[in-house]
Amino acid sequence: MQAIEINGLRKLYGTKVALEGLTLQVAQGEIFGFLGPNGAGKTTTLKILVGLIAPSAGEALIFGRSPRERAVRRRIGFLPEHFRFQDWLSGSELLSYYGHLCGMGAAQRQARIPTVLALVGLDGHGDKRVRAYSKGMQQRLGIAQALLSQPDLILLDEPTSALDPLGRKEVRDLLRRLRDEGVTVFLNSHLLGEIELVCDRVAIIDKGRVVREGPLKRLLQGEHELRITLDRIDGEVLAALAAFGEVRQVDGRTLALQVPDVGAAPRVARCLMEKGYDIYGLTPLHQSLEEIFAQAIKGGDGWSS
Repeated sequence: MQAIEINGLRKLYGTKVALEGLTLQVAQGEIFGFLGPNGAGKTTTLKILVGLIAPSAGEALIFGRSPRERAVRRRIGFLPEHFRFQDWLSGSELLSYYGHLCGMGAAQRQARIPTVLALVGLDGHGDKRVRAYSKGMQQRLGIAQALLSQPDLILLDEPTSALDPLGRKEVRDLLRRLRDEGVTVFLNSHLLGEIELVCDRVAIIDKGRVVREGPLKRLLQGEHELRITLDRIDGEVLAALAAFGEVRQVDGRTLALQVPDVGAAPRVARCLMEKGYDIYGLTPLHQSLEEIFAQAIKGGDGWSS
């Protein structure tokens, strides 16, 4: 059984199409990155997954059941991008309030709250009023409330946006720990570097549909590039390099050669030297998630790996 299964999801707001045939699956016990530009349909998808709104067509299932069922929602932890807490409460009081809403008993809340505060780096701050928390501390508190009921699935919308680099690393470590314990993490973030560091698989959506999806390692290994600087660039060298891949860019005496494998670099170097070219630089480059994202959105062809 998948943690999340979305089939042909469509959502209309009047005449505006927010989702159009969105289909994807998220396996149990993985960290899944959900990416897309503003207006792509990410927030709408999250609202459907937590049962706040119903789709116009298609279906979304959480552990094989509708997210509108109360028993299913009890298995979900959720941190929205924009949240506002009752800032007159202390951190511990706020978590106790949310725990009560989740159906946790008083003894269970009392035992669990210090644990989650420590998990998110707020140990010793539970008695402080939320209004005295910094923005980063409030972000940590939001993650704590998502973890409070020990959910099987955690939906996080921009969880590290207010954190400093150390805080982001701590959250990444926490997410990996949760995955190792069998928790599924569905992560929406504009910080592609964070996604690249922590996710097992990603889906990129645009205009309400998936345009790129697959294991992150496979996507990042899909294309490689050699950045080559020579004493000169002419028609002969371009023809020679075409046997190894596609020359994508020429800038002065430097060019970018797309190759299927950076292991081609020694063969390229030998070919250039045999033809009498002086090599001033030959650097293998790997495609970043940011580059993959930009190409997927620009192309919009809808293909997966």
